[in-house]
Amino acid sequence: MFSFFRKKTPAPGAPADPPASAASAMPTAPAVPVASAEAGGATPDPGWLARLRHGLRKTGSSIAAVFVGTRIDDALYEELEAALLMADTGVGATRVLLDELKRRVKEAKAGDPAAVKALLADVLADQLAPLHKPLEVGEGAPTVIMVVGVNGAGKTTSIGKLTRHLAEGGCKVLLAAADTFRAAAREQLAVWATRADLPGAGPAAGAVGQVQIVSQEGADPAAVTFDAVSAGRARGCDVVIADTAGRLPTQAHLMEELKKIQRVIGRAHAGAPHEVLLVVDGNTGQNALAQVRAFDAALGLTGLIVTKLDGTAKGGVLAAIARWGVEQGRVVPVYFIGVGEKLEDLQPFNAREFAEALLR
Repeated sequence: MFSFFRKKTPAPGAPADPPASAASAMPTAPAVPVASAEAGGATPDPGWLARLRHGLRKTGSSIAAVFVGTRIDDALYEELEAALLMADTGVGATRVLLDELKRRVKEAKAGDPAAVKALLADVLADQLAPLHKPLEVGEGAPTVIMVVGVNGAGKTTSIGKLTRHLAEGGCKVLLAAADTFRAAAREQLAVWATRADLPGAGPAAGAVGQVQIVSQEGADPAAVTFDAVSAGRARGCDVVIADTAGRLPTQAHLMEELKKIQRVIGRAHAGAPHEVLLVVDGNTGQNALAQVRAFDAALGLTGLIVTKLDGTAKGGVLAAIARWGVEQGRVVPVYFIGVGEKLEDLQPFNAREFAEALLR
């Protein structure tokens, strides 16, 4: 079992969510115990750590090279600054990292490059710590997750991997194929639903199993999402995940469609969506931060999934995202990162693991 999320228990005495219809008033399945992944909790998987180090090698190699056979002087810090900027850490985050590193080096009286490198890992882990937060499911019965992002970021694939993890954790999941006009989008999600389903449910609406899917060819995306959320409530699902069409944040009329879906989800289930996740491609570097800003302004993001970090030298953008969140007083956490195509290559983000893998 993958232990990467936490089942949220309603507060004692909290009122139950009122049914939207007679169908939604049907008895729901009993809560399933789910393992948690609190900071410092579960023992790291050695296989995952190895894949993470391998996946981050393009980003980390240039930074680690600064500490090979050199003295601790201004030239080292200048080289490190250049390496961090090349990794798309951003000017603000780079400045904060270097200032804190210099302070700790002076405090520790570190004179060995290896010691300074270890201190940098500590500083980076601290800077990334605000992004470290487990995904919680169980609120709202079902928890409704809306997934957004630009075309090609890996939304549908990430949904498939996330669904499998949820199913292995004992959650009953329903998928809403709300990307209704992209060629093969419904089919792609159906394939993932079949792969993710433990008892073997098929990719048709109404299938009996751990994973189900609601889809309508050419239908209005908001209508499909409304039907899926309503069905998730009626069937006692733990989680409903809505896949949406890729949207460029610069195209206002397309972003309005996402806002419409978000509003319709709220009508189908009060308080939903409980999570609005943005999937960003790590290869895009600073453009990923621009996407976070734009989608957050439009939808109010609750979390991120950063994909394809194995194919980029720009993984430092996570530090830029963390710095942006701190500066605005509201950090959008990174729930998951992806470093490959396999199911197990999507795992929860851990600030310490990431920093140590980057500077191995």
